[in-house]
Amino acid sequence: MSAAASARQILTSLHEVMASRLHAQGKLDSVVEIIGESLTSEVCSIYLLREGMLELFATRGLNKSAVHVTRMAIGEGLTGTIAHNIETLNLAEAKAHPDFSYRPETGEEKFHSFAGVPIVYRERAVGVLCVQHVEPRRYEEVEIEALQTTAMVLSELITNADLVDEEEALGLTAAQQGPQTVTGLSLVKGLAAGIAAYHQPRVQITQVMAEDVEAERQRVYLAFDKMREQIDGLSNQAEFGIGGEHEEVLETYKMFAYDEGWSRRINEAIDSGLTAEAAIERVQQHTRMRMREIDDPLLADRMHDLEDLANRLLRIVSGQLGTAAQQGLRKDTILIAKNLGPAELLEYDRRRLKGVILEEGSLTAHVVIVARAMGIPVLGRANHGKGGLRGIVRDGDEILLDATAANATVRPSPQVADAFAQRFAKTKEKQAAYASLRDVEPFTRCGTRIQVMMNAGLRDDMASLAMTGADGVGLFRTEFQFLVSATLPQRERQLKLYRDVLDAAGDKPVIFRTVDIGGDKSVPYLASRIAENDENPAMGWRALRLALTREGLMKAQARALLEAAAGRSLYVMFPMVSEPWEFDMAKAVFDDQLAFLRAKKKRVPEAIHFGAMLEVPALAEVLDLLLPKLSFLSVGTNDLTQFLFAADRGNPALAERYDWLSVSIMRFLRRVSQSTVGTNVDLGVCGEMGGRRLEALALLGIGFRRLSITPAAVGPIKELVRKVDLAELTAAMNTWLAEPGINLRQALTDWAAEREIEVD
Repeated sequence: MSAAASARQILTSLHEVMASRLHAQGKLDSVVEIIGESLTSEVCSIYLLREGMLELFATRGLNKSAVHVTRMAIGEGLTGTIAHNIETLNLAEAKAHPDFSYRPETGEEKFHSFAGVPIVYRERAVGVLCVQHVEPRRYEEVEIEALQTTAMVLSELITNADLVDEEEALGLTAAQQGPQTVTGLSLVKGLAAGIAAYHQPRVQITQVMAEDVEAERQRVYLAFDKMREQIDGLSNQAEFGIGGEHEEVLETYKMFAYDEGWSRRINEAIDSGLTAEAAIERVQQHTRMRMREIDDPLLADRMHDLEDLANRLLRIVSGQLGTAAQQGLRKDTILIAKNLGPAELLEYDRRRLKGVILEEGSLTAHVVIVARAMGIPVLGRANHGKGGLRGIVRDGDEILLDATAANATVRPSPQVADAFAQRFAKTKEKQAAYASLRDVEPFTRCGTRIQVMMNAGLRDDMASLAMTGADGVGLFRTEFQFLVSATLPQRERQLKLYRDVLDAAGDKPVIFRTVDIGGDKSVPYLASRIAENDENPAMGWRALRLALTREGLMKAQARALLEAAAGRSLYVMFPMVSEPWEFDMAKAVFDDQLAFLRAKKKRVPEAIHFGAMLEVPALAEVLDLLLPKLSFLSVGTNDLTQFLFAADRGNPALAERYDWLSVSIMRFLRRVSQSTVGTNVDLGVCGEMGGRRLEALALLGIGFRRLSITPAAVGPIKELVRKVDLAELTAAMNTWLAEPGINLRQALTDWAAEREIEVD
């Protein structure tokens, strides 16, 4: 008899038992009889997890008096070993195994052969199904397959009948049921409280046994087709480039997606009577067991690829494709994800999303920039072992996120919750104090006026302009509209956004950065063959480089900005300029569109101010050629830092390599500042660096007088500015930057502490 036929025979009988009116214990007693008879095995036993121990719940062949008496710890004996390792054992002589443990009350001394499989729920062993025989023999593969399939059905029966507590079903120890601390890297500082929600919710298999095998087979065929189409489509995405490691990953995915052996095993599981979802999960469990036996790291990685692909297939066949954003947040939420893109974050309800925990993430990733702009605390690099965060955090768990201290408390005790609430209240008080500075102009102690502007990218962000009292918008990221759109935003849509932004700003300036997409901010509707070949997207075909090759894109944005600013002053900034001729080409597009509008007798801006972002280090070497053409120059510290350090800001392994207060960066920025002295060019910083109090001190000390930062940082930076004597600070910075081996961060921290200037 085939494995499928044997399992189908058992499942048919089990279906009748589960549909009967027997109580849970009666059903288990019937199950062991059915399995024992089907496999002609003298013993069949079911052990379930109760109070942290494996307890004998039902048996055929062992002493009935041992039921609910025999108990063993996880890892103890053969049964405990199966549960601990979540693996199958198949032994001709049980006593020869080093983990064998004899229990006299069971009367099992006369049995030699032994086979057991784990009963798994949510990737955790909640019990063990085992068989024994008098004669020494290894059970055949067909019998093991039947046992494994049966174990899946038992998992459903056990959990539905509440035979195992939810905490035990999740495999949580007593400590894991209580408070847990998650540590990581502070990406966006702040405090937040809410319930845990995973960006990719776990797929719940609600039905194990199939009612129509052919219908289940067709569902799997359709799911495979859709999955293969998705994998093939990955090759057209810029972020999945061509060549190198990305291509290897893609080829591995294709290999598994089209692997006939994998699809055949799923079909065999369906033949045994399982639903499509249960069949995929059944094969996936087998894969996980194999992974535990693999010592070759390369082969283990390939098996992880298959695990990822199986999860994708399971989502497709179950129809559970949506993210937590699409399902909707119902309470204040702390979002958990491996990583996120900026567009994905923007899909969430900002009223409910209070914080984010990422298993990866880096300080200057674009999703972090967006989160900072939204005022959402983010904890990154929070990966706890092989099981990741899912091993300790469940959907719906209460979480207290302290991104400032780089940790989060899961399922906090009442005492911890009370202390957190008090800290939260003090933070609100401090924020209220900063808010009181809304109408106060930021003059230093020596009387120098510092421009404190805010960054924005959404129409809703403009409300912060009045709330914070910022001097204007020093960076409006126009690409946000492109990132959240499924198609290229037409000129009319762009025009409406820009006009709304200018209306909201009133008489305060708004510096519009032309679209910065491509590279790590790719959009499918602007994919190009050049971009697809980028092995290093951050330094590839992106920002101004891309816009200048997309003539229609640049023209549409130029005209939309010019029309939106009719009768007002327009400030335009070009991103990622590396040589003066690029600035000239971009400005020429605006000049042409301006001439076109004038020829059409259209209203135009009363004044246009052009600027450039200094993000590419090479531009610093030709500033003498570029500055006469500029009204303003803004340093983008995020990209500039990764280029100076030659360290990809999106690489989690390099997340802690950035130090904005390194001597190399500060000397570079001081040289840029000095090059603008004596010119009419307004110099500023519009990167995240300017919103951090200690880094802002350093920038003021090397000559920067305009900072464009997140709205939440405007108040704190205003308060900081009013405590600074620029002459004293500048002298100190010059001294430190001349000292070899100086720890600039520590020196500046000590200097601030001596003057009672808070820098945290």
